[in-house]
Amino acid sequence: MVFKKMLGAFGVGGPSVDTVLSNPSTRPGLMLGGQVNLTGSSHDVEIDHVTVGLVTRVEIDGADEDYDALIEFHRVQVAGGLNLREGQQLSLPFQVAVPWETPVTDLYGQHLYGMTMGLRTEVAIHGAVDKGDLDSVHVHPLPVQERILEAFGRLGFQFKSADLERGHIAGLHQTLPFYQEIEYYAAPQYANAVSEVELTFVATEHGVDVVLEFDKRGGLFTGGHDSFGRYHATHADTDRLDWAAQVDTWLRQVLDGYQSLHAGSGYAPPAQSYGTPGYPPPPPGFGQPAYGAAGYGHPGYGHPGEHYKEEHHEHRSGPGMGAVAAGVVGGAALGFAGGMVAEEVFDSFGDDEGSNEEA
Repeated sequence: MVFKKMLGAFGVGGPSVDTVLSNPSTRPGLMLGGQVNLTGSSHDVEIDHVTVGLVTRVEIDGADEDYDALIEFHRVQVAGGLNLREGQQLSLPFQVAVPWETPVTDLYGQHLYGMTMGLRTEVAIHGAVDKGDLDSVHVHPLPVQERILEAFGRLGFQFKSADLERGHIAGLHQTLPFYQEIEYYAAPQYANAVSEVELTFVATEHGVDVVLEFDKRGGLFTGGHDSFGRYHATHADTDRLDWAAQVDTWLRQVLDGYQSLHAGSGYAPPAQSYGTPGYPPPPPGFGQPAYGAAGYGHPGYGHPGEHYKEEHHEHRSGPGMGAVAAGVVGGAALGFAGGMVAEEVFDSFGDDEGSNEEA
């Protein structure tokens, strides 16, 4: 923040804190660096610890209704056992390793609607804790994530919103207690079978698992169903695949598998509409095998009823980031500009920061 935040938990005349990030833009797997600046008050104080933590808002399924909660999902101790003398100024450097699964908040230099991310500074003195400083953090996609997001835009999908859901995805190892859903309105060539698609990334240092969830349109004799597909891409795949063709292959694998299960039920497959009036031309390499980013399993993997996303319900009683340079024009071309806003993290967190917090 650009001003020193008085630590209200310690009363009038208490010390103040000002956390400054070297660069608020980062990516999963990188280091987020900065310094915590403390200024002593009118008397000496013993500081038990100074800690910084990444916080975000997560949607949680409650017993009666869903609600949002503030979750701190990663923390690092900056210092402990300090004696801050009257009027003294201390500068404490820190480095936070951003978890690989950290959700994306920004793309093409703009903020993804629905996402919040901040770094909160916590100071403890004699057992009293003040979470006194909150700084906005902007998480840009990994290069392979960026290519996949670009592919959805090039295929004609329009960004709707993004949020975080508490829970785990069956069959995948997750270190965080939530996952991100990036929601799209269906592109024209899939729209007679699919109304919306939700995209989830679970990244590691080796690559990224891609989970696709389809909100399927109901036909004359069938109701709408959700279906799922799960695929994997390595970081080495980033610049060696035609991602528009690859994502199209993933989408059609799931939809064709659904069709094979419901043959004769009235289900209509997506139109093979590339090259016809009113539809985009086929992406380069369309119809050719895509190598390196293979789907798990066998034909038909991802049929309805295979519920990969397991909700854990609780009943409570910069970037070297070429895409940023693409700017708003790039976002508009790839389906993002309509659902993106520039917003301060503090506006997104609201006035209840610190309440309803989940560990």
